[in-house]
Amino acid sequence: MRAFDFIVIGGGSGGLAAAQRAAQHGARALLFEPGRLGGTCVNVGCVPKKVMWTAAQLSHALRDARDYGFDLTVGGHDWAKLKTARDDYVARLNGIYARNLERRAVELVRRRAKLEGPGEVVDDSGEKYRAEHILIATGGYPRIPSLPGAELGMTSDGFFELEQCPRRVAVVGSGYIAVELAGVLQSLGAQVRQFVRYDSVLRSFDSMLSSKLMEALAALGVEVVTGTVPSGVKQTKGLCFVDGAGREFDGFDCLIWAIGRDPNTSGLGLDENGVERDGGGYISVDKYQSTSAPNVYAVGDVTGQAQLTPVAIAAGRRLADRVFGGQPGRHLGYDNIPTVVFSHPPIGTVGLSEQEARARYPDEAIKVYASEFVPMYHALTEHRPKTAMKLITLGHEERVIGCHIIGPGADEMLQGFAVAVSMGARKSDLDDTVAIHPTSAEELVTMR
Repeated sequence: MRAFDFIVIGGGSGGLAAAQRAAQHGARALLFEPGRLGGTCVNVGCVPKKVMWTAAQLSHALRDARDYGFDLTVGGHDWAKLKTARDDYVARLNGIYARNLERRAVELVRRRAKLEGPGEVVDDSGEKYRAEHILIATGGYPRIPSLPGAELGMTSDGFFELEQCPRRVAVVGSGYIAVELAGVLQSLGAQVRQFVRYDSVLRSFDSMLSSKLMEALAALGVEVVTGTVPSGVKQTKGLCFVDGAGREFDGFDCLIWAIGRDPNTSGLGLDENGVERDGGGYISVDKYQSTSAPNVYAVGDVTGQAQLTPVAIAAGRRLADRVFGGQPGRHLGYDNIPTVVFSHPPIGTVGLSEQEARARYPDEAIKVYASEFVPMYHALTEHRPKTAMKLITLGHEERVIGCHIIGPGADEMLQGFAVAVSMGARKSDLDDTVAIHPTSAEELVTMR
């Protein structure tokens, strides 16, 4: 039986970060990953999604260029060429991750593994390993509903396998993955209908963001069909989506399920080794990422906590700092995590929504500052969508506890304001900051 200080099961963002940080602290680290390194983010998530989003943004820029005096003739879009270049880029990243592990002396085993007993792991060849500390970082996978004909649809993973842009698409779901895929497909030439269960998209976000994105989707040409509970899919001349009221929506070339993700926890020996999971199958952890089993930890999507790549990375690194770096109190705080939705236009948000703030602080003063304006980019364009911003403050000092933006550049401008919110900035601190003109970001330091 081979012995290590740290064994990591899963080579996604969290597992890679934890293994490499542990090795930097001098630990002998071993990582199991049978698939492509980088996990969801690099292979079927953030990275290829951002490539597709950029292509979609360029389609808008080509449209707007005419209003700035350019005489353009666009001969169409080569989806296959984009896919090839995107996939080549992802493959290069896979190789970089492998070289980084080698450079930091993290041993990589290209097999599946599971817990075998206290401090023990066995891979699918039967070889056993031992380590005092074991991390589960196996991530999640897109959910497919248990409905008749559901297998006729695809998930976000399948989206990245499309060889050409489909003509008519049904996107089922209202979360960030659903709105991102709907926006990309519509922008690159598809006709998209998005089916949502309630009355809007992004219902867990601030209500301003939800309502403004609904307007933006309509302006983009995406038809959002509300109040649709899926009941099945049928094969007719195309794909036919059927809702719980018996309504049929026919003629789709493809249907994409974007209704959430489930934790990848089967076959890991969790139940047999005392690792507790919650009702959704996610591994239960404390603030130090410790599970109910001694010296067994979990980070990332498998825990269900803020399922974002930077969160998994931060949690993994802090865990390694605590266990191997002599920093006993080191852990990730899950408040004030900034999030970007790569919709069209993008959304940036950090802190509490207005509805969350009023529910959490019912007896304290909540003051909301909001602004809506046409950004300067659209000063000359035929299309004149508005940017919207909101600041939420608490108490007489007006500490900023929420910052929400939808509009061009929201994705980039949020990072700095997330630092301010995390440091406890007050509205007066923003007011005392000299504005950068002319920008949309200056509105956040000039609101009255």
